[in-house]
Amino acid sequence: MAGIIGKKIGMTSVFSVEGKNIPCTVIEAGPCVVTQVKTQEKEGYDALQLAYGDKKEKRATKAEFGHFKKAGTTPKREVVEFKNTYKEAYNLGDSVTVNIFHELDYVDVVGISKGKGFQGVVKRHNFRGVNDATHGQHNRLRAPGSIGASSWPSRVFKGMRMAGRTGNETVTIENLMVMKVIPEKNLIVVKGSVPGAKGSYLIIRKQWN
Repeated sequence: MAGIIGKKIGMTSVFSVEGKNIPCTVIEAGPCVVTQVKTQEKEGYDALQLAYGDKKEKRATKAEFGHFKKAGTTPKREVVEFKNTYKEAYNLGDSVTVNIFHELDYVDVVGISKGKGFQGVVKRHNFRGVNDATHGQHNRLRAPGSIGASSWPSRVFKGMRMAGRTGNETVTIENLMVMKVIPEKNLIVVKGSVPGAKGSYLIIRKQWN
């Protein structure tokens, strides 16, 4: 299986053999249900669709309800496709658990970063500001400064670093080592941090050697 859907539980730390304290993230990975098997003949590519997280039936649309009913499961919150998967090993309605991972495996984790709202250029782009200003700079300490030229080009170039909404973006953290797998609790412990707040959904993809 190429990966699994999970939920961020929080952070902890483990000690290595050398006695180093390693910060880690605890992720509840699965169990996920195979809700669709896509094939080259029908959809034009091979993939497995997994679903995770229970959802109240009254909050599901009729299309969603019928889709999950085919797989013999209740409506789910998160649905993700995984390519590069040995689809012959899985059938509609099968369960995918954290057992697909092993210690010392490397994974990529995809999540939605924490939203920070509308922020200025100092927080958003690490502008220096005017911390050592003199001569009456009483209200320009964190201002962006000039953003364009004069009569030419008479516009602001695309990509100009300015204030705006910060965070709440899809972020991928690569090459995280699996430190521990706890199958009885559907938990996986990975080295380092992952995007998102506690309780946010994550996609954990395996790296193939």
